[in-house]
Amino acid sequence: MRLRILVVDRTDSFHRDFAVELIRRGFEVIEASETLDVFSCLESRPPDVLAMFASLSTAPAILKLARKIRNSHDKLLLFFIARDSSEDLAIEVLRAGFNDYFKPPLSPTQLADTLERWIPGSAREVESRLRTFQSPQSDSSAFMLGESPLIHQLRNGIPRISASDCNVLVTGETGTGKELVAELLHAGSTRKHKPLARINCAAIPDSLFESELFGYEKGAFTGAHASKSGRLKLADGGSVFLDEVGDLSLYTQAKMLRVLESKEIERLGGTRTVPLDIRVIAATNRDLEQMVANGQFRGDLFFRLDVVRVHLPPLRERKEDIPLLLDHFIGKLNAKFGCDVEGLSEETLDRLLQYDWPGNIRELKNLLESVFVMVSGGRIALTDLPPRFRERLKQGEHRTQSDRERILWALLSTDWNKSRAARKLHWSRMTLYRKMAKFGVDEDRAKQKTQVAQKIS
Repeated sequence: MRLRILVVDRTDSFHRDFAVELIRRGFEVIEASETLDVFSCLESRPPDVLAMFASLSTAPAILKLARKIRNSHDKLLLFFIARDSSEDLAIEVLRAGFNDYFKPPLSPTQLADTLERWIPGSAREVESRLRTFQSPQSDSSAFMLGESPLIHQLRNGIPRISASDCNVLVTGETGTGKELVAELLHAGSTRKHKPLARINCAAIPDSLFESELFGYEKGAFTGAHASKSGRLKLADGGSVFLDEVGDLSLYTQAKMLRVLESKEIERLGGTRTVPLDIRVIAATNRDLEQMVANGQFRGDLFFRLDVVRVHLPPLRERKEDIPLLLDHFIGKLNAKFGCDVEGLSEETLDRLLQYDWPGNIRELKNLLESVFVMVSGGRIALTDLPPRFRERLKQGEHRTQSDRERILWALLSTDWNKSRAARKLHWSRMTLYRKMAKFGVDEDRAKQKTQVAQKIS
């Protein structure tokens, strides 16, 4: 059965070349020009994909139409093709429920290529995912290993986000793989042949921010013996990864906001602006929304960065993936150190599954590297772990009772609604179920005890 694509356009002939390209690839193309035609098609011959062309003048009507469509067709793929573009329009488009936003210059062939990657089961979509994520020896994909629902969502979502050209905010605790996500987003984008610039916002003082990021002209300050392109311009046409973006001062936030709004920079000592074409991928382990509420982070900059968000779960919320991660890193380290480690003993694996991993995947990988310095083969025993780590495991044992009490508190306060209780504890439901079993939290028995206590009181 051929996939059906509805193309909505009111003005010129660009969409016809696009339609011809889609037909050549085996799609069935339906065309509509008016709102009534669109809803008529949706009711009589529901399409798989809806591609809507618009200019800045027609965009408000198209956005209004898209919101109505999204209310009743939540699974329909919606794409916005802009004839002229702005950052504000891109934000409004994605908030209206579109899956992706395409801006000029874009040929009919390029547009069809990008759109096809979105369609489940299409040749390009399968090829794109295989190329990006089925590389088990790649460190960049290590954190994507696993079968937990959270990881499935990431694997499905990142290729789609890569294909778009909007700014992305990556959130998650230290060690969850935020920089690796940035690498994957860049590698899967149309900018992959241009540089990915990595900037640690916490490491650049305010006094050097402009000269480092924007560059400077000869003689701009003492020691400026020659002109220098800033790190942003060196990434022109590519992507910029702003790590620890929550550590920017309000002064540097204002500077970065202007860059995102104007798409241009001015070098220190310069008299003209320099155009800039970059995609920004920002990352933080801080709560930017709370920082905005506290006046510590600019709301306008936050909304510029938070067009699409990727949240990386902590390792304690996906413990079912730990065995796969251990096998992956052991294989890598065997090759690196020339060892023949077979895996972990049952006791060691059990203890590692009970540990909460505050340092996440980075902590797990570093632990194994320290073990490989001392072992060369066989299975890793508990005594092979570094003494300082074994001490942390013992401290975790002492917290068992308090953890059980926290679980009971969360369950009782939500009337035993496990989904809400898991959210209160910042765990996944699978983590909650596992800990309930580990600590012997029996729902019926606990309810009976609570009822008895209430009668006594």
